[in-house]
Amino acid sequence: MFKKILIANRGEIACRVIATARRLGIQTVAVYSDADALSKHVALADEAVHIGPAPVAESYLRGDVIIAAAKATGAQAIHPGYGFLSENPGFVDAVVAAGLVFIGPTSGAIRAMGLKDAAKALMEKAGVPVVPGYHGDNQNPDFLAGEADAIGYPVLIKARAGGGGKGMRLVEDPKDFKSALEGAQREGQSSFGDPACLIEKYITKPRHIEIQVFGDSHGNAVSLFERDCSLQRRHQKVIEEAPAPGMSDEMRAAMGRAAVEAAKAIGYQGAGTIEFIVDGSDGLRADRFWFMEMNTRLQVEHPVSEAITGLDFVELQLRVAAGEPLPFKQDDLKINGWAFEARVYAEDVPKGFLPATGTLDHLTFPQGAEFGRGALRIDSGVRQGDVISPFYDPMIAKVIVHGPDRAAALNMLDAALAGTHVAGSVTNLEFLGALARHDGFGRGEVDTGLIGRDLDDLIASPATPEAVIALAGIGALGLLDKPAGNDPWDARNGWRHWSQATHHARLDQGEHRLDRQVQDLGQGVFHVTGGDAPLDLRIKALDGTAVELTLGDHTSRADLVITGQRVTVFAGGLTFGFDIPDDLNSGDDGGAGGDSVSAPMPGQVTLVHAKAGQAVTRGDALLVLEAMKMEHTLSAPRDGVVAEVLVAKGDQVTDGTILLKLEIADA
Repeated sequence: MFKKILIANRGEIACRVIATARRLGIQTVAVYSDADALSKHVALADEAVHIGPAPVAESYLRGDVIIAAAKATGAQAIHPGYGFLSENPGFVDAVVAAGLVFIGPTSGAIRAMGLKDAAKALMEKAGVPVVPGYHGDNQNPDFLAGEADAIGYPVLIKARAGGGGKGMRLVEDPKDFKSALEGAQREGQSSFGDPACLIEKYITKPRHIEIQVFGDSHGNAVSLFERDCSLQRRHQKVIEEAPAPGMSDEMRAAMGRAAVEAAKAIGYQGAGTIEFIVDGSDGLRADRFWFMEMNTRLQVEHPVSEAITGLDFVELQLRVAAGEPLPFKQDDLKINGWAFEARVYAEDVPKGFLPATGTLDHLTFPQGAEFGRGALRIDSGVRQGDVISPFYDPMIAKVIVHGPDRAAALNMLDAALAGTHVAGSVTNLEFLGALARHDGFGRGEVDTGLIGRDLDDLIASPATPEAVIALAGIGALGLLDKPAGNDPWDARNGWRHWSQATHHARLDQGEHRLDRQVQDLGQGVFHVTGGDAPLDLRIKALDGTAVELTLGDHTSRADLVITGQRVTVFAGGLTFGFDIPDDLNSGDDGGAGGDSVSAPMPGQVTLVHAKAGQAVTRGDALLVLEAMKMEHTLSAPRDGVVAEVLVAKGDQVTDGTILLKLEIADA
């Protein structure tokens, strides 16, 4: 076994690898960019080496610098994690040439599966079923449009070197094909350095079911069963589970055999995933699944498979890379219980799930959560106080639960999400909670279109309870910052000789100003007016940020977090955010009223469609902004004329930058 390894990655997966290496007594070397100098994975590793500026092309994609760091620190092997260089065969060759071990498959296996078109051809020869489509080299747009016509709409355009939902477009109308192809090509080029695309038939009620495989250098390969990753948004996984609901023994065996045949066809070593698209329109049938692609690395969602098999996949990777055979045969493997994983992201759900940034002023997880193990498991690469930067994936944590059956595990997931508290950045926590409580999902009726069909209900914002507004206002006024006791002289907030003091709480919730009048009646009791009806609220401070609220005969718990001018209340599994207005800084920023288009997040301008003097109508595409390797089209907020374009293609912009101004068209 290795004595020291370097981890060529960052964030959650770097922390995950460090945890297993530490348990096995293996020393670890972290690498970091300027933006990650104070990050969690750097703090956890035994050593850390700086490899460059924040942009990935200048740091985490610098294979030569990473290999030099491994040599300089005496590391014997490099673990690539996922993303970045994990599926780059040139990097694997360079690692081996430097006398180091790559903890993963051979470069030949990665090359065989790295391009989707070549991989599908290889799978066809191996007898693995593939999705109907065009997987050739001709990239002429007119030719590809003709192939799409022949396949029949709807079709899916996919960057052949893609992954993680990048470079993928669903096209339902032929008139949209050209623009969708151009967008997929741009994302393919920017994310993978390859704009080539393939065209496939889109299955109208598809399920995304993948098989975890493991191979070794002794010719062994096994299936570690399936994961269902059908809950997706924009082709990116949101909640994953294992096993798959509705899976029969016959189909599990058929998919497992196909996956093992695929692995053996390329002499696969290490952890890999064979992804299949499954027609779920008539239940799961053994003749209705097709190969999509192989991910020649550890997957983000590997914890659910670890949970149901009781195995540590990172340990298996290390042992296989060290030349050991797999310690089990296929017949030794059994499924135990059910597991879910939910990906918690810093993203603005009401704004179309745009990636968000910010400082994690408050970050707590449910009691009993462990990293890398346990019935409730939290895998995270950030800590309270860390910054979500615009340079990398905005994942905050993976919430993983393991229960005896699907219903129990799903209840555990809902509770775990409700107990995860984040302040300082918007998140998708409430959206994940809504999914966990979705009736159809609860019945196992899953397909990749579920989120799109029910999106409005899933992202609906509930009304803020008056007690929550009252608590936020009382907290903003500082009325809870006093010692408890029966002596009235211990609590002198707003003391008046003849009557109770009335405090005026002012809060902003989005675009809404909230004004409440608060009387402190002593002993934690407050009389609050200004809402729909007056209320008397008793508040008892508990440990940390927790408080107990009593309104009439009803008592509940909440958490109150105040950071600077921001107040956050966590109650009933929901997060309610408020701003304390600064009356001395309330000027107009000039960007309101639909007279301008501003950057919703930091990013790079990749396309400018609009020109000064151009007449536009509401919804017209004006610019395309790339953030975190995904394209976001910015549209006209109203009819009008473009008065001025303030940016050009290639410009880097910050959140809130005004990109374009509109004026009212002449009569």
